[in-house]
Amino acid sequence: MPASQARELTLYVQSKKVVTSFYRPPTPTGSGDSPGGDIMNPPHMDSDASRAVNEAFFLSDDQARCVALAEEVAGRRGFTIKIVDVAKAGRLEQFVTERLRGVQNFPVLVGPDDARLEGVAAFTEDNLSELMPTELKGIRAFTYIKVRGGDLDRIRDVLLTLKEVKELHLLTGDWDVFVVLEFEGGDGGKRRVLDFVTGRIRGVPEVLDTSTLVPEFSVTKFAI
Repeated sequence: MPASQARELTLYVQSKKVVTSFYRPPTPTGSGDSPGGDIMNPPHMDSDASRAVNEAFFLSDDQARCVALAEEVAGRRGFTIKIVDVAKAGRLEQFVTERLRGVQNFPVLVGPDDARLEGVAAFTEDNLSELMPTELKGIRAFTYIKVRGGDLDRIRDVLLTLKEVKELHLLTGDWDVFVVLEFEGGDGGKRRVLDFVTGRIRGVPEVLDTSTLVPEFSVTKFAI
């Protein structure tokens, strides 16, 4: 499958059709009459013949919110969204939407591998991110920490004051703490991470040792 198709999702919505009547402005006849027409019988006072009946399609606010959120998340994660309104679909599109047979709740977002979200409640940023994995733009690294005996709650609080520490986990075994580090931008690479670990984390008095992993490439399904 081409890469462009692998990063395109189809969002099926279902609008409601209504019939609306409204007054249509008169069309000039070119007969030399004044642009305003008959002053005694202006166009907007004509009989029902001046009314036009038209079909209009409206998307519910719930579905419109889902569309906006899906497009926003897709834009951030390098995906595109193709929107198909099943209420207005032509024959070819109706054939394509046969795979939606039995679906009761719209909207439905379908990925290239047929993974899908169905219904308004399913459209959360976390669920959309799960459907659209993306490469991390910054640097994410993982550090194991060994500490000397002491107040782990205090050590936790000290580490969490560092803005680069995004997650912290207390462990049992050879290592006592595991932290997830994140750095904005991609400059500096491994050297930047290790400068931070040796300078800031090792600077905490209770820290005895550290071991850090810096991935070469990272993809996430988490919201970012």
